[in-house]
Amino acid sequence: MRDPRAVAVNVAANTNQPGFRGPVYPDGSFAYVPIPESAATLPRERFPVDEPLPTYADLDLPFAVPSDLHATPVHLDPELPGVHGRDRATYGDPHGVKAGRIAGLAPGDWLLFYATLSLRPHGWLGPGGASADAAVDGDPAPDADLAPDWGAYLFAGIRVERVLAVGDGDRSETGGGTGDAAVDRESAAALAPTNAHLKRDPFDARVVVAGDPAASGRFERVVPLSDPEAGADANRLVTALSSDSGKGPWWRRPMAFDADATATLLERIERA
Repeated sequence: MRDPRAVAVNVAANTNQPGFRGPVYPDGSFAYVPIPESAATLPRERFPVDEPLPTYADLDLPFAVPSDLHATPVHLDPELPGVHGRDRATYGDPHGVKAGRIAGLAPGDWLLFYATLSLRPHGWLGPGGASADAAVDGDPAPDADLAPDWGAYLFAGIRVERVLAVGDGDRSETGGGTGDAAVDRESAAALAPTNAHLKRDPFDARVVVAGDPAASGRFERVVPLSDPEAGADANRLVTALSSDSGKGPWWRRPMAFDADATATLLERIERA
């Protein structure tokens, strides 16, 4: 069996959707805030499982979201065990650049997730709150590896069990790549019935991943990809270990890690 490889992709709330980033706190703890659901969705009775489409009001967050977002449905992808009421580890993606990278993963590999997060004090009330930017009494100085203002941070991972990609079926048994169409909906529903893309109409994921729920999930602390001097500057986890140059808007791009780089990265995650 070959050593694990990894791919990291950007997910979660940002300044475009829904208009603010999730927080990272001075000790490196954080909150995972999904983006709004931007696509048309099926009626609930046609979901593969009987559950509602979640909204921002349904999320388990340590701060308040603006009231005009309370009824807005969220695209809760990735879904991570124990986070926002989920118990599976799944991810789907319709974008060819990311899907192509993810389709190369095999069982035992890692699909990692990073987000751009804004540095906030403990007790932050949320976007537009009275303590939006003010420190609170007793809040420590930020950890030295955190970027000022905002940065890109690894925050969760899925240890891959199975991958479905356009043109190749179940990657636990075959190889493959991605094409222009979506994965077969029926196959995806059998693999990851609660994934957010299966609530969309039409179904649009070019790749769907299901992971080991016991080994997958959110991290206790972020792992910075940004340099501690500036969020827009990549650190060596990007420039020395990943497939990305760290130039330009690197924090929006998927990153691949070979076996040696993945071993180093997993050790760094374990120390976080």
